[in-house]
Amino acid sequence: MSEIITYLQCPACKSAAINKVFSCKDHTVSNEAFEIWQCTNCTLRFTQNVPNEQAIGPYYQSSEYVSHSDTKKGIINRLYHAVRNHTLKSKRALLDGMVGGVSAPSLLDAGAGTGAFAHVMDKHGWSVAGIEPDESARKTAKENYGLDLLTPEKLTLLPTQSFDAVTLWHVLEHVHDLHNYLDGFYKVLKEDGTLIIAVPNYCSYDAKVYDNSWAAYDVPRHLYHFSPKSMEALLRNHGFSVTERKPMWFDSFYVIMLSEKYQAKHGSLIRAFWNGLVSNAKALADINKCSSLIYIAKKSKQE
Repeated sequence: MSEIITYLQCPACKSAAINKVFSCKDHTVSNEAFEIWQCTNCTLRFTQNVPNEQAIGPYYQSSEYVSHSDTKKGIINRLYHAVRNHTLKSKRALLDGMVGGVSAPSLLDAGAGTGAFAHVMDKHGWSVAGIEPDESARKTAKENYGLDLLTPEKLTLLPTQSFDAVTLWHVLEHVHDLHNYLDGFYKVLKEDGTLIIAVPNYCSYDAKVYDNSWAAYDVPRHLYHFSPKSMEALLRNHGFSVTERKPMWFDSFYVIMLSEKYQAKHGSLIRAFWNGLVSNAKALADINKCSSLIYIAKKSKQE
């Protein structure tokens, strides 16, 4: 079997109406260039000629890959950690507000990374399970928080309708087995459960400013690049309805600081901060222009 995936049709909607947009450089690990293509039908963008699930591991092996290493190396990653405590509280508040007075609500955190969010929810009365494919991240979660995160294949073994919420914080763009994952989440969610997916938004102002240097393309680790239209179509095809979209205001600053570094080698923090303010101002007027979006979805009601 080839280690490279070449798409002849859209990986989300299966349309053959796909075309190259541009090439992006992997700035984190390999310095290789990867093509970004777009589907005319659902507007999903995706990384073409991407390493398959067995071959992509080396592209995650970087001390600067913060979600797997918890690194505080460099000013951008230090700022990431400074903001993380606030964002963890915001995520917890979002979930707490969705389950009301449910005693010991249950959560599946998919792509749990080093376990920070799962730990916060566990500490605040949730019954938590986590899935994480990266062995080093699972090890860190165990060492730091005592969490025993599951490997992805265990998703099929989880009981039907056993979770009040499933969360994917910047995870779905990494998942090779896209459709089976979504079907698995549908199975394990309770009928009134909530699916929460946060992903970058290539329709954002900052994506347009930085073009193929936009850090959230993050090739080849990001396999898919979502627009609001493509995300809603994908979820609809798997039995979900998007009930709400929420902005992730801090993401624009983190992504823009990295994008400045990629585009200009020695990017300007002042320019990055200004572009972050402008991006968020645009998103205030139109949420579809936010750098990253949280999609809140429920199981569709059967007619």
